[in-house]
Amino acid sequence: MTPAILKTSGSDLLRDLDLTDDELIYLLDLASDVKRTPANYANALAGKSIALLFEKPSLRTRLTFDLAIKQVGGDSVFTDGPIGGREPLKDVARNLDRWVNGIVARVFSQDTAEELARWSSAPVINALSDLYHPCQALADAQTIRERFGEMKGLKLTFIGDGNNVAHSLMITAIRLGMDFVLGCPQGYLPNPEIVAQAEGLAALSGASLLITHDVAKALEGAHAVYTDVWTSMGQERETARRKKAFHPFQVNDELFAQARPDAVFMHCLPARRGEEVTDSIMESERSVVFDQAENRLHAQKALLLMMLA
Repeated sequence: MTPAILKTSGSDLLRDLDLTDDELIYLLDLASDVKRTPANYANALAGKSIALLFEKPSLRTRLTFDLAIKQVGGDSVFTDGPIGGREPLKDVARNLDRWVNGIVARVFSQDTAEELARWSSAPVINALSDLYHPCQALADAQTIRERFGEMKGLKLTFIGDGNNVAHSLMITAIRLGMDFVLGCPQGYLPNPEIVAQAEGLAALSGASLLITHDVAKALEGAHAVYTDVWTSMGQERETARRKKAFHPFQVNDELFAQARPDAVFMHCLPARRGEEVTDSIMESERSVVFDQAENRLHAQKALLLMMLA
């Protein structure tokens, strides 16, 4: 028999704050139990169908969601390409609403995820947008907790662009009591509205938030050092300019040595080895990038169970 599962208070996960603090902690506990005893949840979503709508190509997000759905007894259907290209997005959403029990959307624009949720009563999960990557942050929090245990008081440093991954990590880390630092070049700051939200959350949790252009200051005392690609999908025209701006922020042996001796290296993948991170760091014993990738499966199972079981 499947254990009783707490239902989320909201119907969608469009941004990290759609989960309450209590739901966030419960989800991490559930993800750990799902990972430890998968057989207990093997039929939890029997009879449920979830649509996977992907405007961007993907390895981890697509396969871990597809596997997560199937491993808890559900089924999935997949389509790629622009959502709302052949017909209005609101028509796509209302068709899906009649066919499936949930929608997982990997989109270029946050507005697309918002519109899907507006027109569909089936729960919508943001599997990445230009503003947020909440599912990645959940798996990252699970990975940090597995490595360090208690999360409160840890320091998570993100080196690179103030992008969607940085936004979700910032919000999630601070809610869990972790100090968060973003070290980025001039001109690549995170969204100011999300920063303001994070500052408000920090006042409640007791965690600290620092955004700096000083790499050494960002790394001092860090338990986890996280980076991402310098040029995301859709930014290819900026590649040369970004390489020049981000070069001093490459996570290499010299830079990583400025963090704590027990610090771990994190990356959401795919990594461009030789750009934002060196091969020596990716392959080091302190790299947990493949633990993060594995935990996408377990954290997303927990999320699906909470939203659909």
